[in-house]
Amino acid sequence: MKRWVKWVGSAGVALVVLAAGAALVGTRLADQKAQRLVKVAVRPVAVAADAQSLERGKYLFNSRGCVDCHGASGAGREFVNDGHGLRLAGPNITPGEGKVVARYTPEDWVRTVRHGVKPDGRPLFVMPSEDYNRLTDADLGALVAYVRSLPPQPGGAAVLELSLPVKLLYGFGAIEDAAQKIDHSLPPATAVAEGVTAAHGAYVANMCISCHGPGLSGGKIPGAPPDWAAAANLTPGEGSSMTRYRDAGQFVAMLRSGKRPDGTAVTVMPFESLRELNEVDAQALYAYLKTVPARPFGQR
Repeated sequence: MKRWVKWVGSAGVALVVLAAGAALVGTRLADQKAQRLVKVAVRPVAVAADAQSLERGKYLFNSRGCVDCHGASGAGREFVNDGHGLRLAGPNITPGEGKVVARYTPEDWVRTVRHGVKPDGRPLFVMPSEDYNRLTDADLGALVAYVRSLPPQPGGAAVLELSLPVKLLYGFGAIEDAAQKIDHSLPPATAVAEGVTAAHGAYVANMCISCHGPGLSGGKIPGAPPDWAAAANLTPGEGSSMTRYRDAGQFVAMLRSGKRPDGTAVTVMPFESLRELNEVDAQALYAYLKTVPARPFGQR
């Protein structure tokens, strides 16, 4: 009996030591990963400040998720705080001395937005650049023009406080940062005529990638708090959330209200942005989702 107790105690100590060692290694790997330099070839895009470009940039800012992290005014906002060590806040991106974008060059805007890489070459941990990588040059330029036109606001830098589990998952490769999720060799997207078509809907659907995955099959959102619901499978077939919507009208109504046709609320979705999608973009998104290949839930 004493021998068994001693063996169990020794095994427990060994497990604690192994766990501590794994935590130490994972933390170091995460720090090294966050400090690595990511080399990407970037070229500036034209940033036109005419009224039409600014209006387009405002629409993209409001409808493509920028407000969810940076706020409607661009002053930054906290968007994750699980109370257990994971706290994330977007920085103030309005003009002004001391602001994070104050000294951004045209290349820096492209590097940050399209590639998820800071001006100094280090990766951004939280930036849905996989959603923005396929923006056309014209749309990226319009978005930058609008952000540059925002009135200066008080606000600080980004907040990136990772809980130990998230940091370990990042260190050991289970969670990727923004730069890892992108094929940096892809050329900018070619413009597609706006209309209620699957082709235009495919362009709009790029905004869904960071949560629903490149194949739009859903699954646990990488790095999200444990209590967040998994992203739904948007591809056709059994188990797809799209079976809830018999037509584009019901789907668009969900984007506007945050509720399914049966009245139940959809959680986690960025409805502050989604409800700003215009009718053409919203219906085109539905048209595209009806055409994507079916995938099993969570197959990214």
